Amino acid sequence: MIAYAIATLTPAALLLLGAMWGGWFIWAAPVSVGLLWLVMDRLPGPSEGGELPTGDGLLAVLGLVQLAYLPLALWALTGRLHGVDWVAGLIGFGLFFGQIGNPAAHELIHRSNQWLRRLGTAVYVALLFGHHVSAHRLVHHTHVATPADPNSARRGLGFWRFLPRAWIGSFRAGYAAEEALRRRGAGRRNPYTLYVGGAVLLMLAAFAVFGARGLLVYALLCAHAQSQLLVSDYVQHYGLRRAQRPDGRFEPVGPAHSWNAAGWYSAAVTLNAPRHSDHHAHPARPYPQLEMPMGAAMLPAPLPAMALVALVPPLWRRVMNPRLDAVQRIAAS
Repeated sequence: MIAYAIATLTPAALLLLGAMWGGWFIWAAPVSVGLLWLVMDRLPGPSEGGELPTGDGLLAVLGLVQLAYLPLALWALTGRLHGVDWVAGLIGFGLFFGQIGNPAAHELIHRSNQWLRRLGTAVYVALLFGHHVSAHRLVHHTHVATPADPNSARRGLGFWRFLPRAWIGSFRAGYAAEEALRRRGAGRRNPYTLYVGGAVLLMLAAFAVFGARGLLVYALLCAHAQSQLLVSDYVQHYGLRRAQRPDGRFEPVGPAHSWNAAGWYSAAVTLNAPRHSDHHAHPARPYPQLEMPMGAAMLPAPLPAMALVALVPPLWRRVMNPRLDAVQRIAAS
């Protein structure tokens, strides 16, 4: 757990110091999230021997830190930081919420403990992305690698076209799934009231405390965090499809239906998100215990690098379509 704690809490410490004093602290924060993996992934990683922990304590800390750092970011970016330090702060806080906050909230909503699940939900609501709680658990995990999942990009679809389709599609699909559960379960309420109502209240609070500039900064930070989650979904499922059987059902989810990636430090920052096939096979498995299964589809570079490549669709297709063809040939053989 030391590697996970260092990789995720170091940026938090740098952002706190940077918000107070700016200078090299605020510049070191985005480097620690977005660039340090370039060096660290080339070094030997820690051993995975011995009994593996669940990591719930770190998840709880990260969830609480996310909630505390949103007002900290608004305070710093509406009055404390200026000039180039302001730019570094916007990038640093955005990367922190996107690269660390999203994976932490994602792990929390998969926990069986109701308080941890509620904490994860609170983080997503605070990022104005509450519907992801329902869409991810009820739609994505059920329909991944099929046309019914808005977050599984088809072959050839560029990220910038995928982005609005996935956001809107997951909002609608998550709502429909919750409505179906509400109709079947007596007394169950659709949580979209919480997602939407909470987002509106938080935006009003940001405006009341930090003014119009604070509301704009809040929207920018949340858009940045949301886009990082969606580019991760795009990269980790691009083009992969489950075969449809004669009875209309799809084959079970397997190692070849999610893209995985190497790199121990980039995996530590994102709480083992690059071991994505095992997560889909065992959604409740704690992130430190995720494995790299045999036959897993592998990206040619660590997840952060491929997320950057995805921002340039022609380059992405040139890199990934031949690899997709190879994976599909192996799966068909």
